[in-house]
Amino acid sequence: MCIKLKIFVLIISIWASFAYSHSMEKENHHIYILVHGMTGGGWDWKLVDNLLTEEGHKVYRPTLTGLGEKLHLSNPDIDLSTHVLDIVNLIKFEQLDNIVLVGHSYGGMVITGVVNQVPGKIQHVFFLDALVPDHNMSAVDVAGRYIKFNSKNGLIYPPWLEDTDSFPRDVPHPIKTLTEKVQFNNKIAQKLPATYINFTPTNLIKRERSINSSWKRAEKRGWVIKTLDSDHNAQRSNPEALKELLLSF
Repeated sequence: MCIKLKIFVLIISIWASFAYSHSMEKENHHIYILVHGMTGGGWDWKLVDNLLTEEGHKVYRPTLTGLGEKLHLSNPDIDLSTHVLDIVNLIKFEQLDNIVLVGHSYGGMVITGVVNQVPGKIQHVFFLDALVPDHNMSAVDVAGRYIKFNSKNGLIYPPWLEDTDSFPRDVPHPIKTLTEKVQFNNKIAQKLPATYINFTPTNLIKRERSINSSWKRAEKRGWVIKTLDSDHNAQRSNPEALKELLLSF
């Protein structure tokens, strides 16, 4: 074999190796949509976003209408359908596919409505210490404690809201998002692979499992069940551990 041919073969081999490596790397990278919970915002996910992005994943952390930096849009007519459309339209306008859809707390209601509308766009669903509703259930149906919070002018004021002008911060939440019933009757959506992760101190797991209706629904559906020794907002307090769990599917 002449020297020129050897060099050509070597170049082709190097290129093929690089192309294969790049292809495999791309296959191992995911598109995440991280949906925050009640009173929160996209800012909630900044730490987790940074960690996932550093590993090459594409991350979207939208803020639901009337919350976070969209506080100026807050009004009593915002309902669950509004928040579901926030995410559905993100998927449509960004032309996203093969998505890892993540919902925290109240965000479980939102992502349930999302998968019901666009199940073909979703690769995997994560419910993080989240509400897991059946078809035609509201957030209040799943967690009645919401109706005990103070409310004013169509907004709810949970006890964790702080009287501060600092940012970012939790803000009042539209009541209609908690009383509107979610649609989850799409057979394809019901069969999507999903993981339920409960955020609970280790010594309380047994008790939490016995009383948490969302945990019970996740088990009944045959979802993967995991726990994280954490408070309710692991995305703020334990982002590294949460990031690892979001990669484990």
